[in-house]
Amino acid sequence: MSISNERYKKNLGAFTEEELRHIWQQAVCIVGCGGLGGHVIMSLARLGVGKLTLVDGDVFTASNLNRQIFCTENTLMQHKATVTKAALFEINSEVTVHACDVMLTAENACEILAGHDAVVDCLDNIPSRLTLEDACEAIGIPFVHGGIDGFFGQITSVFPGDRTLHTLFHDKRETSSSSSPAFAPQLAAALEVAEVMKILTGRGDILRQKVFFFDLLNHTYDVASLISSKV
Repeated sequence: MSISNERYKKNLGAFTEEELRHIWQQAVCIVGCGGLGGHVIMSLARLGVGKLTLVDGDVFTASNLNRQIFCTENTLMQHKATVTKAALFEINSEVTVHACDVMLTAENACEILAGHDAVVDCLDNIPSRLTLEDACEAIGIPFVHGGIDGFFGQITSVFPGDRTLHTLFHDKRETSSSSSPAFAPQLAAALEVAEVMKILTGRGDILRQKVFFFDLLNHTYDVASLISSKV
C-alpha cells in the first residue's frame, strides 16, 4: 500500500500515514450488505481497510432500490454479497474482498467471524444481532452495532464482556425494521464507519457501553450511558 498515491491522499490529516498503513493490515467483517451494509462497505473500501468479508445470504429485490447503494435494476435477484464484491473491485481493486452468500447463524458465525479485527452489525432483525453478539463474545472480537427505523437510529460499539445488545433487546420481540428511507441508513452507516476506524486505530471516544441515538425528524441527538453512575 502506498499512502503517497492520490487514492488515499484525502484520508491524511484525519489519519496519519502510520495509522493508514495499520488500517491496511486490518480485516473487517460486515454482516448484512443492504441499506446499512452497502454504505459501510463502500466507505471502508475507500478508506483503505485491506481485507473485507461481506456476509449476506439474501438477494436484491425491488424494495431495496430506495436505499441500498449496490442495488440497481440490473442486480435484482442477485446475491447481495457477490454483487457488492464485484462493485468494490471498481472502487478499490487493492482491497481483498471475500463474499459469503449465506445468512449468519449460530452454527456458522464463529467460523465466519474468526480472524477479523472488527465486525460491523448491519443486520435488520434482533435475533440475528444477538447471535452476532454471542459469536463475537465467544471469539473475542469487538463489533459496531447500527440500527434504523424511519427517521430514527442508534449506534454503539460492543467489546467482549459488554453484552450490550442483550441489555438493549432482552425484552423486545420485533424482528425487523419497519421503515428504511434512504437518508437514515446513510447517516447510521457513517457513524458505524467512524466507530470502526476509531477501534482499529485506538483513537477518540468510542461508544462503548454508550448508545448514540438520532432523531432526524426533530433533529435531536443524544448519547445514553448504559452504566449507572454512583452517587
